[in-house]
Amino acid sequence: MPQPQPQSQRQFEPRTAPAGDLTHRLVASPAGRIHLVEQGTGPLVLLVHGFPESWYSWRHQLPALAAAGYRAVAVDVRGYGRSSRPADASAYRMLDLVEDGVAVVHALGEETAVIVGHDWGANIAAHSALVRPDVFRAVGLLSVPYTPPGGPRPGEVFAGMGGDEEFYVAYFQEPGRAEAEIEPDVRGWLAGFYAAFSGDTMPGPDVPDPHFMSRGGRLRDRFPEGRLPGWLDERDLDVYAAEFERTGLTGALNRYRNMDRDWEDLTPRFAGAPIRQPSLFIGGAMDASTMWLADAIKAFPDTLPGLHASHVLDGCGHWAQQERPAEVNGLLTEWLGTLDD
Repeated sequence: MPQPQPQSQRQFEPRTAPAGDLTHRLVASPAGRIHLVEQGTGPLVLLVHGFPESWYSWRHQLPALAAAGYRAVAVDVRGYGRSSRPADASAYRMLDLVEDGVAVVHALGEETAVIVGHDWGANIAAHSALVRPDVFRAVGLLSVPYTPPGGPRPGEVFAGMGGDEEFYVAYFQEPGRAEAEIEPDVRGWLAGFYAAFSGDTMPGPDVPDPHFMSRGGRLRDRFPEGRLPGWLDERDLDVYAAEFERTGLTGALNRYRNMDRDWEDLTPRFAGAPIRQPSLFIGGAMDASTMWLADAIKAFPDTLPGLHASHVLDGCGHWAQQERPAEVNGLLTEWLGTLDD
């Protein structure tokens, strides 16, 4: 398969791994192509990022998993980075993203993989394990716990949240609306978004919640200003900003715009279905996803009967594998070791 241009590859090398240790590849998928970065040899571990991130979100995990004896592969999800960005918004359904993952596994010459995801990537990982248990033999979830398909239509739920204010997921639904806020200043918006949900920089309880916005206002009006979280320096921010300045945000936001389609696709086949493969959950104690979905975590004995462990990290916000790389790496490698017993 074709390789990325050498100068582009050097630009995106993280400082946590020597440049020669990483391999960038483009592989065929139902999306057209998926860009991935791999390091190491051994059993395949597929790493799936969330919003608004990229393969680079796993820069700390790639060398750690490789050193532990695994073939660690981090992808740019469809719509992000150097992966294809279909124009049709409906091309970002969950089932499409699952099949992208299957295509990556097969393109790498493997039949099965462990899949680990963060944020939207956790949802992709969970549904990959649910829909294709023949391919994904175990699943790790970071920040967003598994909730089985079913329940009320998501669009109606999110539209009703917030009262006089608007929930960010509802805000992201209308094509072009969030893009108009973000794209004139991608770097500044990303800096504020990352800071708003990081354990060391998120607003306190006496400040309006940045998950919501005044109707007719902007989401960024509630972001912290002038301070980057401890896990993110200027160079890291440059990497993220450069990709989104090049691609725009529509591909990434289209994941949110398919939640009702996913509900229609998945509920008839998988309503209430557990994931039976070996699993792991890691969340942040200060992450709204962990707090709001506390009942989902309590339901793990039923929804994740193969759960190895559930860890909630004190003082950690939403960006778990970047905020707490050493802890997350240790938990991941310990769990992966149990799969080979």
